[in-house]
Amino acid sequence: MHPKNRINLLYLVAAVFGILLMQSMLAGVGHVRSVPYSEFEQMLKEGEIEEVAITSGSLRGTLAGSAADKPQHVVAANVDPAVAARLERYGVRFFAVQENTWLRDILSWVVPMLLFFGLWMFVLRRVAEKQGMGGGMMAIGKSKARVYVENDTKVSFADVAGVDEAKAELQEIVTFLKNPAPYGRLGARLPKGILLVGPPGTGKTLPARAVAREAGVPFISISGAEFVEMFVGVGAARVRDLFEQARAKAPAIIFIDEIDALGRARGAFPLSGGHDEKEQTLNQLLSEMDGFDPRQGLVLLAATNRPEILDPALLRAGRFDRQVLVDRPDRVGREQILNVHLGKVRLAPGVDAQQIAALTPGFSGADLANLVNEAALLATRRGAETVDQDDFTQAIERIVAGLEKRSRLLNPLERRIVAYHELGHAFVALSLKGSDAVQKVSIIPRGVGALGYTLQRPTEDRFVMTRKELHNRMAVLLGARAAEREVFAEVSTGAADDLAKATDIARNMVTRFGMVPAFGEVVFETQNPRFIDTPLPMPGERCYSEDTAREIDRAVRELVDATYQTAAGIVRSRRSTLDEAAKLLLERETLLEADLLGFMGAAPVAEPAPKVQAAA
Repeated sequence: MHPKNRINLLYLVAAVFGILLMQSMLAGVGHVRSVPYSEFEQMLKEGEIEEVAITSGSLRGTLAGSAADKPQHVVAANVDPAVAARLERYGVRFFAVQENTWLRDILSWVVPMLLFFGLWMFVLRRVAEKQGMGGGMMAIGKSKARVYVENDTKVSFADVAGVDEAKAELQEIVTFLKNPAPYGRLGARLPKGILLVGPPGTGKTLPARAVAREAGVPFISISGAEFVEMFVGVGAARVRDLFEQARAKAPAIIFIDEIDALGRARGAFPLSGGHDEKEQTLNQLLSEMDGFDPRQGLVLLAATNRPEILDPALLRAGRFDRQVLVDRPDRVGREQILNVHLGKVRLAPGVDAQQIAALTPGFSGADLANLVNEAALLATRRGAETVDQDDFTQAIERIVAGLEKRSRLLNPLERRIVAYHELGHAFVALSLKGSDAVQKVSIIPRGVGALGYTLQRPTEDRFVMTRKELHNRMAVLLGARAAEREVFAEVSTGAADDLAKATDIARNMVTRFGMVPAFGEVVFETQNPRFIDTPLPMPGERCYSEDTAREIDRAVRELVDATYQTAAGIVRSRRSTLDEAAKLLLERETLLEADLLGFMGAAPVAEPAPKVQAAA
């Protein structure tokens, strides 16, 4: 028999059985009559009842000589015999009322079940929210992207400063979204994806939001980490849902921030664990990028500060066709960024954005915004009406060197060591032609471990350094150790960081820059381009022998020793001036550039760079 026919037969049997049962119940109801208990007692006395069936709550009597067309049974609710005997004296009609408890019985089962179910759903929803599932378990595969319309995106290209090249690249996206027709005239197509790369804090998200505002289209923003969950398959489902939302709102811009959390190279780190789920998510993203047509008005923007770890399939042509560098701004860019942020605070007449930009080489856009905020806080703290130039100088010192720790008391010997240490940096820097100018020397403890600091002001932004300039930088670092040894005939732990930096410069000169004649134009180590310096670099395969490694170590040591001799010679030749400056520094705790130049007297002299001969 076919399974479907078997199910239909079962339904037929159940229906017939139900009809027979209902007929039996209706027939029984027609032959039973309910009577009060007093009447039931009277019928017993008169002999009308042949037999009685007793239950806990009722009495069922069979009538004697009853006809088929008349009731054959009578039923009365049972009454306590003692109560019945008392009531019979008064000749009243009495009966028992059975309490209807079906609702109470049902609620006694249903209410605990509902409470347990409600508690379970509440706990489940809270767990789902903590896991980032938004509306609960049913929303686990939904994308958590935030959609901003034109009015919500309150950033325009006027707010983006210091990245003119990136703005020019993204302006093309705005033109396409407003008027896509001309781009197909010569057969050209807009890039499917644009990857914004750059160091942290350079403002990669800001230009992306400005594009949405200028083009007047929805801006769908999500972080790469929001695709990854503890459940398998969630990331791929969220990628699909993200692109479905974007297609429904086209033309639109999809922006994925920190895409390195989603697009890390497959199989690059086999010991990291949990790779299958990430690879499924990445594969779904690659599939979606292949499946959408930019002529629909969809543009994919992404940002990362670690492009070196992205999967090559993600960066190939046809997916992220274009990479836009959002680098740290140069001096002109820093001035433009400062002008944007300075317009939000009340400035004193003498504040010069150009001078502040000159004091902040290497600052990113986020650093400059923080600088303006710190300067405003300093002015507020001292009760000033406006923010002046000195507030910005103090804010730069606080960001670079840390907060002043005047509560950190040093004993007299330590203060003398720190004073000569910092003056050693300053005197060597002022004596070497081409070194950065020294703006301030202080022995006030700052930050976590700095007992003093020497603040140098670069004359200009430098992107290429010569061997002589690297030698001068090493000499300035080693000038502190030379001053300590010259004055105290002893060395301290205060120069540990200076020695590490000088050694690092010397090793790079030997292994990466080819600045030692003995090794020729050979590079022994390469540095992968990355925007984040990891404290523990990944160990790479060494491509030179032990003998070469020994020669490299010897060349590094000779280069550091020769540079130290240069710094020691400067300190030794200016010992008397160094003592006078140290005495004044211990008294004032801070010396400015004019004070130091007054001690130096003569103009800076050019010291020859040390020559490292062939390594044995």
